[in-house]
Amino acid sequence: MLDTHPPTDPEQGERSGRREELLQTAVDLFAANGFKGTSIRDIASTLGVSVSVIYHYFNNKEDLWSAILDYSVKGLPDRLEKAAAGGGHALERFRRVLRAHLAASSAYQKESKIFLIDYDRMSASGDQASKSIQKRVLDVYVGLLDAMQEEGLVKSAHTKILAFNLLGVVNWYLRWYRLDGPLSPDEVYEEIVSFVLYGV
Repeated sequence: MLDTHPPTDPEQGERSGRREELLQTAVDLFAANGFKGTSIRDIASTLGVSVSVIYHYFNNKEDLWSAILDYSVKGLPDRLEKAAAGGGHALERFRRVLRAHLAASSAYQKESKIFLIDYDRMSASGDQASKSIQKRVLDVYVGLLDAMQEEGLVKSAHTKILAFNLLGVVNWYLRWYRLDGPLSPDEVYEEIVSFVLYGV
């Protein structure tokens, strides 16, 4: 799931491969046991390496988590802002943003779930970085709902509450979605988009 280009230097490639292995193992353990419930020693033990190997690549557990965010969740606001900035009416842009959000969440399902559940267990700076990401995502949705309201498509005056409800639907999707389910990702996205727009 990590998106890296293989380096040409064999030694650099080995370092990059080990770092990827550490990140993926950490993701699996954080997803299973939570950020707080996973120690550096747990990660080292699962990989069969010494704790010092992990500290060679990362200063601490939160530094490791920050590296996971770098390749997964941190890019979400940019992706949504880009989808929202494209042409079309507010409803068309809203559908595009929601589909982009669902696609990003399924691509990094474990990472996104950890981010949403454990973000408040970080240090003050880690917590602030997580809240900044969440605020940018919320702002995209509120902006689109405001635009839809101006076009007469949204009746409620409380677009921020609507945005929180909408994000609740998207975030719950992280818990139940399975790639090997009977529907294709596109079919699942369309079901969710239709539910958000039109209800049951």
